[in-house]
Order: sequence, then C-alpha cells, then structure tokens
Amino acid sequence: MSTPSRRRAPLTALPEEEAGMMASLLARRAGLGAVVVVLAAVAAGALVWRRVADQVRWGDDALLMPDHIELRGQAPWVRADIRSEALHAASLDKGLPIADPELPTRLARAFDMHPWVRRVVRVDLHHPAAAVVEVQCREPAAMVGVAGGLLAVDAEGVVLPSADFDAESAARYPRLSGIESSPQGSEGANWGDPAVEEGAAVAHCIGPDWRALGLSECRPITPPAGVAVPQGAARQWELVSREGEAIRFGSAPGREARGEPTAAAKIARLRSLVGQPATGEPVDLSLVPPGA
Repeated sequence: MSTPSRRRAPLTALPEEEAGMMASLLARRAGLGAVVVVLAAVAAGALVWRRVADQVRWGDDALLMPDHIELRGQAPWVRADIRSEALHAASLDKGLPIADPELPTRLARAFDMHPWVRRVVRVDLHHPAAAVVEVQCREPAAMVGVAGGLLAVDAEGVVLPSADFDAESAARYPRLSGIESSPQGSEGANWGDPAVEEGAAVAHCIGPDWRALGLSECRPITPPAGVAVPQGAARQWELVSREGEAIRFGSAPGREARGEPTAAAKIARLRSLVGQPATGEPVDLSLVPPGA
C-alpha cells in the first residue's frame, strides 16, 4: 500500500513591505561592517605610528644638530664663536627636534642673550633638519679707562666682551677717560652710568674720523672748584688731540642746549680745522663760530 508522496509547499513571495524591510536590514549590516573595518584600520594605524613615532621624531633628518645651524651677520670685529657660545649657554648644543613648535623661539632667545648680539633678525627652519639664524652685532664705540685696563662699550654704553680685544685692536677705538664708576652688570648689559652712555655717544658720532682728526681721547669737563653747575644743565665734554690740545665739544648728541650746534655741525667744523695753523685760541665747538 503506497503512501502519498510529500510535496514541498511552494515558496510564496514575501509581501512587498516585508521585502523592503529585509533589504534595509541587510544594507545596515553591510554599512556597520564597513564602519568596523575603517575603525580597525585607524586603530591599526595608530598602533603602528606609536611604534615608529619615536624613530621618525628622533631620526637623523629630524634632529637639528649644532653644525647644521648657519649663523649670518657675525661682524668682522667679533672674534668669539657666537654660535657655539650661544647654544652652549642655553643648553641647546645637542640634537634638537625640528618638529618642536617652540624651537624658533628657543633659538632666538639663546642668540639674543649673547653679549655681542644687539638683536636677532630672523630664525628660519628647514627640512631635512637645518636652521638659519641672522643677527645684528653690537659695534664697539669706545674703550673706557678703568683700574687695570680698558673695557669696550658700544654707542649705547653696553659693555662688550673684553676677551675679543688685545692692546692693538683696543688702540683703534676712542678712549673714554674720567669715568669713576664700574660696570653695574655683566657683559652684554648697560654700564649703568649716564656719563658712559654720553661719552660713548660722542665717540660714536665722530666714528671713523677719530684717527684722521688726530684725536686720542674723550672726557667729561670737570667744573672748577667752587663753580656751581646749574640744575638740569647737560654734562659738557671735551676731546683731546694726540698733542694734548683740549677741544671743547659741549653737550653729548641729543642733549644740546638751545642754540648749540648739532653734533654733525661740530664734526664738520672740526674737519675744517684740520691742516690749518694753530691760532693759540682754544677751540669751542659748542659755540656758533663768528660769521656762521
């Protein structure tokens, strides 16, 4: 006796609404899988970067070495090795990460602290690791006579490194005598005495004409005993020739009294006297000459 054969029920199509829901679910699962893949890739990338970051950051092409720092602007009268001294004083004489955002500021500050540097013009970083530092140097204006020798100052009265001068090079600059004070700070700092600032300004304004005019020193004029100096009156200066002749210069540049010739006019008159026979009369550059 035969049993009736089982027939599979025919597949019926899903209603249109259920089919849409199924497709949406599959799409969401596919999208979620893509997000998981992306997140996994990011995580893997971060893990790899953590492993190699130090190698990249401290690699030879990312470390700024002292020899790869180019210094521009060092003046010919400066004997010191500004680059080496500035980096050593600031503890920057080893490899420095070029990616450090504070590196330009640190380099500028290091060079700005050197006593020969008047200002840092610019700091440029390059890759592979290299740097260019441009500075403006201070220029000697006078040698101030002190107990035991001479100290160099610039036109603003800033004390310059004495180790850069010997007897021969010091003799090329005007000598500032009659100063009774000592520097109040270290090299690279202002002397701290207005008389030094004024005397340096007098020497600086004469500048390269100093030797051609036959001058040997510059000194403040000491009022005679018993003579009172009016309150607020400018300090008076005189120049001394190599023959010992005193020439009254008057007030320092920028401190002239009303009616007093400017520093430029005084120097022009001084030039006009070169080669003329001595008259025996004292020369006073602080007065307007007759007929001028």
